[in-house]
Order: sequence, then C-alpha cells, then structure tokens
Amino acid sequence: MPDLLVGLASPDDAAVLRLGDDLAAVLTVDFFPPVVDDPYDYGAIAAANAMSDVYAMGGEVALALNVAGFPEDLPRDIVVRILQGGADKVREAGAVVAGGHTVIDREPKYGLCVLGLVHPKQVLTKGGARPGDALLLTKPIGTGIVTTAGKQGVAEPEHLAAAVASMKALNRHAVHVARALGAHAVTDITGYGLIGHAWEMALQSRARLRIRASAVPLLPGTLDYAARGIYSGGGHRNQRYFGPRVQVDESLDEPLRLALFDPQTSGGLLMAVPAGSASRIAAAGVDATVWAIGEVVDGEGVEVVP
Repeated sequence: MPDLLVGLASPDDAAVLRLGDDLAAVLTVDFFPPVVDDPYDYGAIAAANAMSDVYAMGGEVALALNVAGFPEDLPRDIVVRILQGGADKVREAGAVVAGGHTVIDREPKYGLCVLGLVHPKQVLTKGGARPGDALLLTKPIGTGIVTTAGKQGVAEPEHLAAAVASMKALNRHAVHVARALGAHAVTDITGYGLIGHAWEMALQSRARLRIRASAVPLLPGTLDYAARGIYSGGGHRNQRYFGPRVQVDESLDEPLRLALFDPQTSGGLLMAVPAGSASRIAAAGVDATVWAIGEVVDGEGVEVVP
C-alpha cells in the first residue's frame, strides 16, 4: 500500500497513513491493568502512555477512543474516575475522547485507540540515527521498579508520587524538542526498558548507540529498591532477551544494571539529535527537561559504559 508510510515492514511505535500531500494519520492503541491504586491516576497514566506513541512519531493527538474491560461488580464511581482521568489527560493534549468500547473482564484494563496527525515529511521514526548524533532522554527511568515496590507496600510515598507524576506527564513538549533540534530518530521508552528500545533504534538505524549509565536520570528510590531485590517480572524478561544482544560494562553495579532493563510505563522519549543541538533548547522556547545520555557511533547494537 503506497500510502502506508509506516507499518509492519519497518516496525515502529505507531502506524502512519498518508492522507494527502501535507497530511498523514498516526494510529495506535494501548491498554493495560492498573499500575497504581488511585483510579483517576490510573486512567491518566494509561491515556498518557497510549498517546505517547503518536508523539514518538512526531505527531499531535487529535482524537481518542476508550478501550476498557471492567469487572461487573467494580463500583461505578471507580469506573467513572478511571474514565475521567483518561479524558482529562486527552483534553490536556488538545484532543477529545469521542467514544470507545468496553467489555466485561475479571481484571480492570483501560487504555486508548489514538488518532494523531502529522505532515508526511515530518514523521519521526526509530530509524535514522547517525554516527555523531547525541542521545537525549526526556524522563527519568525507574517506574517499573518503583511501582513494584508500591504493589509490595514498601515504597516511600514521595517516591511513588514522583513516579506517578512522571508517568502522567505527556510527551507533547518532548516531541516539540525533537522537532526543534532536528531529531534524526525518536522512540518512546516503555515495556522494553531503556536498553531494549535503544536496541530497536540501533537496529532500525544500522548504527551503534553508546549509553553512559552514569548520565541516565533515575526516579527517586529506584536504585535502593533494586538493591533490595524489588524488581518486576518484565524486567527479568527484558534482561534475558536483550542482555545477550547488548554490551554492558561489567563494572556497573547490579542495581543500576537492573534499572537500565526496567520496563517503563509512559516513559520519556529517546532521541538522536545532531551533536551540539541540545544547547538550542532554551533558544527554541520549548519548555522541557532533557538529559544527554550518550551518543551514536559507527557500528551496530548498543553498548553501555560507566
């Protein structure tokens, strides 16, 4: 299909369909069980996570549909709070929830089908990182570890609050940074963790990503919980799958190593931008925080250095 600009031929964060010479649709869907106890926060986090794929492709969110499964006996006020959290987050994105579909399920599940819009020539993909590019990250990592500590009842309230705030934050301003800096490649950090999604970018770009572990921002409490053995099953799966495929310096402490494989919910954007361009963020008038965590070099794959 000639107008399918991004699909299964080159797997990415969302599908992109050209509608005309200067307009393309970005389409994605994502939903999951609760990651926090508060129903409003859960709805907001799930919505932010679903919309993130549109931002990772360089688009702006236009419309969303709810996708949900709820137990028959789930109190109505909880359902309302979940949906309200999602609707408020979509409104913050400048878009609207226009309907959706709900089924009966034993475990609550909620998310969105999302329609975004982008100029066909401004689509951002995982491929395209070039040797010499700087690697920027727009959110700290550690949500999987901190929320696991929360589920076990051992997370400090301030640590859990910081993780929730990070997960609820939209990547809308982050993609403005990517555009302003002329990013060559972008992806959002979600279930595969920082290393897994970096590996995908390296593979699609046919380049090597060098990540400096000491420069990677971490949510408060992440290393402490990891050192205490508090770690998600998804993190172990990431480590088993991506571990043999990447080169991680043996001198890294185990808690930090675990954090780099930690699956993220509604994580930030990882972008490869021209070297030196990060200094232009303030001048571009974009309100966003970024961390320089490495660079793109000749070769293939991912290497993590101290």
